[in-house]
Amino acid sequence: MEETYHSNHHHDQTLPPPVPPPSQSPSAAASSLDYDMVVILAAMLCALVCALGLNTMLHCVVRCTRRSISDPARWVASRRLNAGLTREDLAALPVTTYAADKAAVTMEGGGCAICLVDFEEGNEEKVRVLPRCGHGFHVGCVDRWLRAHSSCPTCRRRIGPLDVATAC
Repeated sequence: MEETYHSNHHHDQTLPPPVPPPSQSPSAAASSLDYDMVVILAAMLCALVCALGLNTMLHCVVRCTRRSISDPARWVASRRLNAGLTREDLAALPVTTYAADKAAVTMEGGGCAICLVDFEEGNEEKVRVLPRCGHGFHVGCVDRWLRAHSSCPTCRRRIGPLDVATAC
């Protein structure tokens, strides 16, 4: 066994020394430096774009916040402008049957633009006709819309309290 150890040990000593890595030529070192510089510049450009985008967003938030703080009554009024109708205002809007008042209902395609179901003549469907534009919708569909918005779902024309008062 000792012979094996000595022979392996002797064999290790006869190996040539490791070859040192080849030195880089000046052009290879320059190209490596150029690549590193490109990566650094690209990272800096990305950071700059992100910083500018964040700055723009913060500027908009601050401007909107200042506007709401400087004139809160006007800000609240503008938010309530399209806030929806009350139950009393909804009840004051006219309801008709589609078969009875088909000529008074302005529709594209002969149906409710909210649920996309066509009105049927023989069915005596209840239709709510909006006073300013004459667009008609199923009562349930348009009432749900008008509780959240005070405008026609088709043409976006506003429906105000005066429209409700004159609709009766």
